[in-house]
Amino acid sequence: MYSEKFQKFIDLWVNEFALAKSIDKKICRDKDGNPLPWYTYPAIEYLSQFDYSDKKIFEYGCGYSSEFWAQRAKKVVSIEDNPKYFERWSQEFCYENLSILWRDEGEIYEKAIFETDEKFDVIVIDGKRRFECAEAAVSKLNAGGLIILDDSDRINTSAEYVNAVEVLKKANLLQVDFYGFCPMNNYTKTTSLFFSRDFNFASLYKVQPINGIGNLWSMGRRARKDFFKKFA
Repeated sequence: MYSEKFQKFIDLWVNEFALAKSIDKKICRDKDGNPLPWYTYPAIEYLSQFDYSDKKIFEYGCGYSSEFWAQRAKKVVSIEDNPKYFERWSQEFCYENLSILWRDEGEIYEKAIFETDEKFDVIVIDGKRRFECAEAAVSKLNAGGLIILDDSDRINTSAEYVNAVEVLKKANLLQVDFYGFCPMNNYTKTTSLFFSRDFNFASLYKVQPINGIGNLWSMGRRARKDFFKKFA
């Protein structure tokens, strides 16, 4: 039998994070149906604070994150290596600023980023060949930008991730790790952000941090008092 306070915690994950729905239906969406990347919630909430309206995004690994970025950024290029998912995402995500490209898992996959002369403000490494993708990404990152390496906790069991992180750190990028739960999973993982030393993205808000999902201080004063009275 759960205590009332612990039940409140469970309700938060079920209702505010919509984690039960995400796990059971295998969808990366919030409680209102908005797309979420398959990153940790702390990383998602941090990234959601910034204005990407003039930013170009490149993704190794297509999915709900592609829709998440397409709703925010000026341009998104997303690479998919699985023909089945390529067909699905191409039909499901219809945004003028989103290009979904199928590229084979071999060398052509990481070299897709060189098919254009332009550089990118955010580069996401969340697909195949992450070491090779990291090598490619550092040369195509715009000044002041960032690289996202998802599932970075795999560094503890995978030489591929050891080498990927080494490449990104040798590029003089600042590593910040976001640990926690994520959509669709019933376990924790890590999403790592590698920032340019001159990272310069503007915030959507007057102050940082903003209130996250389920944050007590997003309530009004009376609601906070009632909450504390009942659960503190």
